Amino acid sequence: MSDTIRLLDIREDALSSDEVLAAVADPSAGGTALFIGTVRNHDQAKPVDRLSYEAHPDALDHLRTVAERICADPAVTALAAVHRTGDLKIGDTAVIVAVAAAHRDVAFAACRRLIDDLKAEVPIWKHQHFADGASEWVGAH
Repeated sequence: MSDTIRLLDIREDALSSDEVLAAVADPSAGGTALFIGTVRNHDQAKPVDRLSYEAHPDALDHLRTVAERICADPAVTALAAVHRTGDLKIGDTAVIVAVAAAHRDVAFAACRRLIDDLKAEVPIWKHQHFADGASEWVGAH
């Protein structure tokens, strides 16, 4: 399974879809699904100016647990997931996940499960700053 997990990271540096796609490139894969999460300019009809992410010191261990669960499917041939921390502007990339698999339906389903489980289980918190000066924490597990 460790050969299947090609890239896992939580970092302050900008994320690259090219890096993630290169990590999951696999000649046995018939399909690759990629998800890129970006900072949007609103949340529940409130204008967002910027946001910041903070990660628990054990967040990467939690991400590995999620990745291992996804890779338990033998049709998954490669997986990568990276998440930003620090201050991000509107339009910045916050998270990129990708899964390569023997068939496209497996790649799509596994990629969806990867991002959903990451958001639900990995202790990374988003601090949204709104145009009106208010702010709120989101995703505190």
